[in-house]
Amino acid sequence: MNENKPRIIAFYLPQFYPFKENDEWWGKGFTEWTNVGRAKPLFKGHYQPRVPADLGYYDLRVPEVRVQQAELARQAGIEGFCYWHYWFGSGKQLLQRVFDEVIESNQPDFPLCLGWANHSWYAKTWDKNSKDKLLIEQIYGGKEDYKLHFQYVLKAFKDSRYIRVNNKPLFFIYDAMAVPEEFINLWQVLAKENGLEGICFIGRIKNDSELDMVIKKGFSYVTCERMARAFNHRKIFARRLHQLKNFLFGRPINCCSYKEAYPFFLSDKEREPLFIPSIIPNWDHSPRSNFKAIIFHNSTPELFRKHVREVFSLVKQKHSDNSLIFLKSWNEWAEGNYMEPDLKWGKAYIKVLKSELEQFNSL
Repeated sequence: MNENKPRIIAFYLPQFYPFKENDEWWGKGFTEWTNVGRAKPLFKGHYQPRVPADLGYYDLRVPEVRVQQAELARQAGIEGFCYWHYWFGSGKQLLQRVFDEVIESNQPDFPLCLGWANHSWYAKTWDKNSKDKLLIEQIYGGKEDYKLHFQYVLKAFKDSRYIRVNNKPLFFIYDAMAVPEEFINLWQVLAKENGLEGICFIGRIKNDSELDMVIKKGFSYVTCERMARAFNHRKIFARRLHQLKNFLFGRPINCCSYKEAYPFFLSDKEREPLFIPSIIPNWDHSPRSNFKAIIFHNSTPELFRKHVREVFSLVKQKHSDNSLIFLKSWNEWAEGNYMEPDLKWGKAYIKVLKSELEQFNSL
């Protein structure tokens, strides 16, 4: 029996209910389903629109939906959800309702943690000749704001469901380079003052060259999204030829098959103790960005199985607390990046992940 079980944590998007700012920016009642529902296939064989199956076009204000999501994730063998958390500075938050209700109600009874999506929001034009419109800016407000932010998350950190690494609550930060070192240091002090052993900060880096700077700031682990490698592994001429073929066949220039892409989602770096690999079931940003999208088409459960096996092989030799894996994502429907059942595949991806975990753990 393999005691070094992979700890799979799935990113969870809460933007499936209407709120005031989205009403103002995009129109009354806007949610992620708005983009998902109006998506169109851009070329022959392009899988769009993607239609949810078991859970339907849900509203995350409904507690029963959140319980059903947790049950499906449990069926897949996922350890818990990493809820995206939006703190823009000076106490300004968005999309906190879902997580607040999960904490207050103690439901669902499923492990959780927070991922700080510390980036500004823009109305993107997807046009290099036009400037994106700033909707809300991410700022770092200094010591008093960092304390206010900590006080908000402290109740979650002390929740028995909160995911811990080396007995410290896990706090993921989307843009690790942007966070001031003062923030990290202060939160570690505040954590210990409030009875915690500290905080396990995990940061997303854009490339491997950022590793040393981020670790020096006080992060325990990093993760690096490598989807762009599916395109930039080619030499310049081959890359341009691929883009030309896509253009001639009426496809977005950054489009390739999932079969071609998934081997490049990982590198040997993910074998190192400080690196956490990612499982990526698919990616198709076209509901948001149309022909400017990055698309990996023809993802199937069996190709996903091969990808999962590769990820598991990377964590096989790691210590149990280091065997973390991020699943990107549980429910990013507008990015074609989800595990929830749809009309095409049902629970197939969930079943694949579960079966691969069972096989791994039986070795």
